[in-house]
Amino acid sequence: MFSIIDWAVLSAYMAAVLWIGVWAGKRKEHGDDFFLAGRSMPAWAVAVSVLATALSAATFVGGPQQSYRGDLTYLASNVGGLIAVLIVGLLFLPAFYAAGTPSIYGYLGQRFSVGTQGAASGMFMFGRLLASGARLFITAIPFALIAFGSAEGWPLVAAILLVTVAAAAYTMLGGIRAVIWTDVLQACVVVGTVTLAVFVLLNRIDLPIGDITDLLTTADGGDKLRVVDWSVDHTKPYTAWASLIGFTLFMVAAFGTDQDLTQRMLTCRTPGKATWAVILSNLLGWPVVLLFLVVGLLLWVEEQVHGPILPDLPEQSDRAVFLRFILRDMPMGLRGLMVAGLFAAAMSSLDSVLNALASSTVADWLRPLRARRGLPRRTADEETRLTRGIIAIWAVLLACFAIGAAFWQSASGQTLIDFALGVMVFAYAGLLGVFATGLLTNRGSPASAAAALAAGLLVVVAIEPAVWRLWMGEEIKPLAFPWRMTVASAVAFLICLSGRSQTQNSPTSKTTAPTS
Repeated sequence: MFSIIDWAVLSAYMAAVLWIGVWAGKRKEHGDDFFLAGRSMPAWAVAVSVLATALSAATFVGGPQQSYRGDLTYLASNVGGLIAVLIVGLLFLPAFYAAGTPSIYGYLGQRFSVGTQGAASGMFMFGRLLASGARLFITAIPFALIAFGSAEGWPLVAAILLVTVAAAAYTMLGGIRAVIWTDVLQACVVVGTVTLAVFVLLNRIDLPIGDITDLLTTADGGDKLRVVDWSVDHTKPYTAWASLIGFTLFMVAAFGTDQDLTQRMLTCRTPGKATWAVILSNLLGWPVVLLFLVVGLLLWVEEQVHGPILPDLPEQSDRAVFLRFILRDMPMGLRGLMVAGLFAAAMSSLDSVLNALASSTVADWLRPLRARRGLPRRTADEETRLTRGIIAIWAVLLACFAIGAAFWQSASGQTLIDFALGVMVFAYAGLLGVFATGLLTNRGSPASAAAALAAGLLVVVAIEPAVWRLWMGEEIKPLAFPWRMTVASAVAFLICLSGRSQTQNSPTSKTTAPTS
């Protein structure tokens, strides 16, 4: 298991992350600058930060599991991601910059009403608690295995709490600037460690590449090197059609309606630089995701050559296949570095969501509340102190949701990747419907926007696999999450579209209206 050298490497990494938080905090950015870094971040750093956040621990742990259990079809989802970032860069980001608020839901406040802004922000908060709670749970699995020897029960709960405290600490210190620069460090560590794992696995397998390829293409479950699945099976999440339609919509929602990712882009100086950053993040993601999938394939090959990595364990336990390999087979020091890479992936997502939840709380709820009461806006210093307290509160709530997610995922039987992505749909469907109406049309009203947000959530709940089986039985299999996203966002869009706009302004002109 873990040696003193491994703990020393992991501790050095944690110290470096906290130092960046302290360094960023010395700039003493307050108010909106705490959330946007004075719109002074370089595009390349933002791109790397977006990539690091999008990958998360779900990719580090779940990516190898995905290809170990299946094939490379998950990679095809990046096609939908590329289409999505182009849409976000050309359509969403200019509107958000024109709105001039630290929260993207400020655009909806100008386009529809302050009430719509608050409702959309609340939907984001709900969705983020679910999605980031799931990611935090996935993050805690390896820490629990390392520190306590078990990833079940109280060891898992303790690991969740410890990881949350670590991420909250440097986020409170340095704001979004600390988040972005730690993400750059974390991305480098993640890519380096996964690349290292590939070479270690190739050395352990000790077969010519041709023999490895033969094993993968003649596997009992089919060709594990398959990248494109042309089937029309609605239960599969990564078919070509699901990637081009459902995943495109999903990623537009992720990059264009989720404060967590979009806030990062708003730290760039101009919409053009932000657009370049989000496109670059997608392009960088292709080889990185492939690396994780290759690790899973090599783990499967290694098992064929040297015996099971997870002997006598049920299928669901393959969620720990990469971790078991790290702890069992990696040399001292390298083992600590690999785990540091895992924590890098984990905390790059957790830190950003804490900052995003805090910025939405302040910009979408507390400021409008003070305005309605006729109170002056807090000073920048006061707001920053308040923000740090809000980060702490959200950290506690995320830890609670993560504990619940542990039981949810075990009961669902899904891979970690499918589970982490699927829970995001609950909030994304309604948000995408409302944003699409605001940006693409002159229609929509505060009432129809509120109804669309609610409808998107309710439709997702109704077709969520566990609920689906209650009213559809076992005859018709439930929809994969990209199709659930497609159906629910279409319903939300049509409902929002049904409302008549209170003004005749164009969508573009509405983005420049004064902040309510």
